[in-house]
Amino acid sequence: MNGRLGGRAVVLGGSMAGVLAARVLTEFYDEVLVVERDEVLGVSSPRKGAPHTVHAHGLHARGHLILEELFPGLTDELGAAGVPIGDLGEMRWYFDARRLQPAHTGLISITAPRPVLEHHVRSRVAALPNVKFLERHDILGLVGTPDRARVVGVRVQQRAEDATAEVLEADLVVDATGRGSRTPAWLEEFGYKRPEEERIKIGLAYTTRHYRTRPEWFDGVQSINPVASPEYPRGAFFGQVGPDTCIVSLTGILGDFPPTEPEAFLEFAKSLPVPDVYEAIRDGEALDEPVSFRFPASVRRRYERLTRLPERLLVLGDAVCSFNPVYGQGMSVAAIESLTLRDHLRQGMAPQPQRFFADIARVIDTPWEISAGGDLDFPEVEGRRTIKVRVGNGYMARLRYAATKDEEVTKGFMRVAGLIDPPQSLMRPGMLRRVLRHAVRRPSAGPVVVGQAEPGQVIDHR
Repeated sequence: MNGRLGGRAVVLGGSMAGVLAARVLTEFYDEVLVVERDEVLGVSSPRKGAPHTVHAHGLHARGHLILEELFPGLTDELGAAGVPIGDLGEMRWYFDARRLQPAHTGLISITAPRPVLEHHVRSRVAALPNVKFLERHDILGLVGTPDRARVVGVRVQQRAEDATAEVLEADLVVDATGRGSRTPAWLEEFGYKRPEEERIKIGLAYTTRHYRTRPEWFDGVQSINPVASPEYPRGAFFGQVGPDTCIVSLTGILGDFPPTEPEAFLEFAKSLPVPDVYEAIRDGEALDEPVSFRFPASVRRRYERLTRLPERLLVLGDAVCSFNPVYGQGMSVAAIESLTLRDHLRQGMAPQPQRFFADIARVIDTPWEISAGGDLDFPEVEGRRTIKVRVGNGYMARLRYAATKDEEVTKGFMRVAGLIDPPQSLMRPGMLRRVLRHAVRRPSAGPVVVGQAEPGQVIDHR
């Protein structure tokens, strides 16, 4: 055990970022109290406060390694519970209507339903002797010293009739409440500036339905993923999430929202640039009705640029940066941030906010470059396209094409997508030669082969 830094740390939010922060804080505080507005303990299904969790999620590579470090044996535990676990490069990936060459990367991808994964992680944290969950409590605001220079607690109120507000004293408060974080408003109330925000408006929507799996659908692969591209902006994630259950999450951007009416849902799947998803589910046994979730914009709050901040208040997870979810980065970034929090706590004092946020910004820079830069490859998405963004997107189009010919390119691509290697690794001389061998110029997208077409019929929608 490390040296104790205080009596109580309070974590606001009991989703993945919150429970990972709580796990790290147990090493340094006598008590860690997790405040959550929903009932979460023992819950392994989507809940009201987290509607996005019904849709496809993946814990990829870097995030998996960190969770296994924090919770030894978690991978085996999930596997024993029927959660699909596989190699990130051996999934059936389609980019620009072309299939990447499968590659054994050694990088683990876990495609558990998000509520199931959170349940396993949350149960591990709740079992720690110095952790307590305060469920069904609303968070009303922060409590500070008279000069507002330091946060000393949180005001909360139980979600019950006749409940009154109470103050939870704290030596450290960590906000992990997600996109809806109220910390910017609380800072303003305390006399501080709000953080600047960067937004990339993508106008994304997911529509999801679950099906009973048929053995022939996946042919030994964990999931089939036609990823949206500028030429073909409709995409899907079609994967196994249990022993006999699979998920179909259809994606559309800029107002092209996948419908929730069952027949229209199938028609949308039929319009994808590859036939795999539609051909599987058109006669499949649906287990529920389609449900939709909208994601208007990726948002990054620049706390690291604030020159004044109250002591003993930290923010992490989606409350700092909420990425376009199609890139599958959120849980992995939250895991990396939890280790950053641990590094600061190991210095023997409560983290200094400016230094903490500067380090969190460095954690976020690479995944933000990947997701925001990728979104700006879509011409209709508003945003500043620097030379770096334009050159990067042009090169990535060439690299994706090369990955349809060369499994070594797939390996390198997946190591970056899984947040193991930085994007610059894809520009190393050996990789650059492999890419330019296949694509000196930016290739056009592949033709669409629609599932219901006659054998051999090709329909080009460009």
